[in-house]
Amino acid sequence: MTTPTPLLVLDVVGLTPRLLAHMPNLRALGAAGSRAPLGTVLPAVTCAAQSTFLTGAQPSEHGIVGNGWYFRELGDVLLWRQHNGLVAGDKLWDAARRAHPGYTVANICWWYAMGADTDLTVTPRPVYYADGRKEPDCYTRPPELHDELTEKFGTFPLFQFWGPGAGIASSRWIIDVTRHIQRTRRPDLTLCYLPHLDYDLQRHGPGGPRSARAAAELDTALAPLLADARAEGRTVVALSEYGITDVSRPVDINRALRRAGLLEVHTQDGMEYLDPMTSRAFAVADHQIAHVYVRRPEDLPATRAALEGLPGLAELLDDEGKKTHHLDHPRSGELVAVAEPDAWFTYYYWLDDARAPDFAQLVEIHRKPGYDPVELFMDPQDPYVKVKAATALARKKLGLRYRMAVVPLDPSPIRGSHGRLPTNDDDGPLLLCSTPHAVGDRVAATDVKSLLLRLAGLGGDPSTERHS
Repeated sequence: MTTPTPLLVLDVVGLTPRLLAHMPNLRALGAAGSRAPLGTVLPAVTCAAQSTFLTGAQPSEHGIVGNGWYFRELGDVLLWRQHNGLVAGDKLWDAARRAHPGYTVANICWWYAMGADTDLTVTPRPVYYADGRKEPDCYTRPPELHDELTEKFGTFPLFQFWGPGAGIASSRWIIDVTRHIQRTRRPDLTLCYLPHLDYDLQRHGPGGPRSARAAAELDTALAPLLADARAEGRTVVALSEYGITDVSRPVDINRALRRAGLLEVHTQDGMEYLDPMTSRAFAVADHQIAHVYVRRPEDLPATRAALEGLPGLAELLDDEGKKTHHLDHPRSGELVAVAEPDAWFTYYYWLDDARAPDFAQLVEIHRKPGYDPVELFMDPQDPYVKVKAATALARKKLGLRYRMAVVPLDPSPIRGSHGRLPTNDDDGPLLLCSTPHAVGDRVAATDVKSLLLRLAGLGGDPSTERHS
């Protein structure tokens, strides 16, 4: 049996041709090998794009219609779930093992890692203590890998992976762990997720000096991993899920639905909570896409009337529109809202900040009924925000309960977003490969799985590849 060619697949979030200009190591990889624009899916967000790369299927087939959605059977909005069982379809590693029994796979921080049939798994997983504290940690398979990695590289830097402190430390930890696993376990395929470009591009927009500096910083951190791959004879593929573009307009889609009498809340201790089970219509905001869930067909006209003409909203996809964009899945909203290129959707549903739930000012990705990029900031309008943060940290170190209530309720600082389909290749995702002539003029997101199988020497039918 032929030995597969070992692969390292880097998901360099937010990588575009414009940013590649500041990344000499990755640029050299593509120059010596091959590169092409990479198609993405709607919505162009992490969970949907990665699921398409790994299954070769569209969201209408694999079911990942965003980073989260309304679980109708639970009556709850849930984002950032981690169980791979949510992803339908034939996975890359399933196809690889049919061609080569015993094929080994390491998943290092790609999403939906838990429960996946991979040989090695590392994924963020905080410790949720009974007293309400949340502490950084990760989940690994096999379980003994946890202590090995923690002893060698320290605890997974959760608060540098997301939140106001998000920065290069998390990507460096992931790179160090990837190098260690490849040296000690030698998997046939390594999937490595690198989030660093997501941060300053959303904070400051893709064109500013801070974003260029972030690109250079990540490229420098990647150099040892790329050198290892060359020494080990690994084929390297670097790709991105989406490009981040400039935005300046937050769109309060849920507030529009509430003002129209369609969205309902319930109140506890003076705080308002979204009530999705009784709302006639509400939206799950996910960057520049929002799934709009409408409880009854007769409420569709009123929902359309409430949203059509909303500044910053470009289009509302109905059943036909969802089918055209491969979003016709039961998990999708009855309508899917797409923002204008310079706009993005907030999840906010309260009309008075004094009535906002207490989690609104926390980094709380699992309690908010929509994505909140403002979690990347400390409140610039609060002169005591750093004192509050220091006090909270002091309480934490003493083992006391604490609330890190530092996130602003003003969405205006956000300068970059994604989710729409790109309007040009310079601002869209791309794929780089260390193998010359590996890709043609363009690669579709649905063809990434087939491409990786071919690069591994495990087949993959080029005639089935589509161009987009």
